[in-house]
Amino acid sequence: MKNGLIIWNVVLTLIAGYLLFNQFGGKNSKRVAKAATSDSLSVGRPVKIAYFEMDSVATGFVLVKNLKADLTRMETDIETSVAGATKNLQEKYNYYQNLDKEGKLTPEQAQGAAQELKKMEDDINSMRSRKEQDYMDFKARRQNDIKKKIEDFIKEFNKNRGYTFVLSDDPGLFYYRDTTYNITKEVVKGLNETHKNEKK
Repeated sequence: MKNGLIIWNVVLTLIAGYLLFNQFGGKNSKRVAKAATSDSLSVGRPVKIAYFEMDSVATGFVLVKNLKADLTRMETDIETSVAGATKNLQEKYNYYQNLDKEGKLTPEQAQGAAQELKKMEDDINSMRSRKEQDYMDFKARRQNDIKKKIEDFIKEFNKNRGYTFVLSDDPGLFYYRDTTYNITKEVVKGLNETHKNEKK
């Protein structure tokens, strides 16, 4: 999840840099300003940029905590299921091995045993693949839901604040930031309040 958020933040930073360059230094600055009027209260207002610390949001936002707990449960389920099925396969293999050592398996029975063991192994691999795919689908779906909730909240949050850009800051992404424009606490508090109200 962290890598996906870092990539997303780098993309957002590049887009913000491009837009700032066009707005202040490019030939197309008038065109960009006109295009921005749908989101801006007035053309020509000063650029205000705020940021929030994504690792703090990941630590403090209830939905992210819930997702981490759900993913841990799913990982444990995958490990437990695969371990249990593998143990059964090993026990069955040992059983047929002992019968073979004692000379109690006919060639036909040995062939049937080999087919049974192969099917058990295929079933384990199929179960593991299915559970891992379910895990990845669930994770991607929930991450997208969380990202959308953050985007929706920031849009609503910014209605009366007038920021031109609100960026998320991952450790190591920015080399300097004025903490005056750090809105992390407000974002975490607001996200959790919004989530609490949605649950009611």
